[in-house]
Order: sequence, then structure tokens, then C-alpha cells
Amino acid sequence: MASTKSTVDLLRNIALFSECSSKELSLVVKSSSERVLKAGTVIMDQGQTGREAYVILEGSATVKRNGKKVATVKSGAVIGELSLLDHGPRTAAVIADTDVRLLVISERALKGAIDNIPAISRKLLKALATRVRELDRAHFG
Repeated sequence: MASTKSTVDLLRNIALFSECSSKELSLVVKSSSERVLKAGTVIMDQGQTGREAYVILEGSATVKRNGKKVATVKSGAVIGELSLLDHGPRTAAVIADTDVRLLVISERALKGAIDNIPAISRKLLKALATRVRELDRAHFG
């Protein structure tokens, strides 16, 4: 298991968490859990509902939508965040290409962090708005 500090340092470089302080990120890390999965393991399945997001701490995985590869994600990638926020079905399947180490951020962990430090929610909303804007530009110009 990696140290909280090294995990916080990794999260700081992820757009979704870039607005958060070290104290806020430490709270998220401490209230989350780590999971290690072998290569070939399905991390999440398209259509499945979920109440957690994952941060890939080590390793890489393939993202498939309707059975077609759409991306490869690696250390620092956040996956499953939409289902964490809206409890909707997963929009893609993600399969570990290598052994992966994941930070599992449950709905309960995120809610606990927000309850303890309400400013986290504003910062996460800002980061999500930035991501939506980038996707809008990428798809619609």
C-alpha cells in the first residue's frame, strides 16, 4: 500500500481533484480504500450501476464501449465518476490490461469528505464543469 502522501501527490495532478488542498485530498484518501486486481479482471462493466469511482494508482486498463475499445487508461486516470455522482449505469466497461492498484472512492467516502470540508464540493463541481466544457468543445467545436 502506497503512502497517503504519494497518493495525495498523484491526486493533485488529476483535473478532478486539482482544486483541492493537501488536507482535503488526505481526507479523501483516508476515507477511501485500495484494491489490487490482476490483469484481465473486469474493473467495471458497461450498464452496471455503481456507487464508487476508481483512480488508477498503478497499471493500465482498456475502456470498451459496446465491445469496442475506445481508450487505454493508466496511472492517474479516474474512472466511474459519473456513476458515483448520479448512480446511473456505467457508460463503458473497463478491463485491467496489467495488474492494477486502484483507489476506490465510495459514495460514502466522498460524502464524508464533503461533510467534513464543504468546500470540496464546490471545488469538485468546478473541476467537473471544466471537464464538461472540454468535452463540449471536443465534440461540438
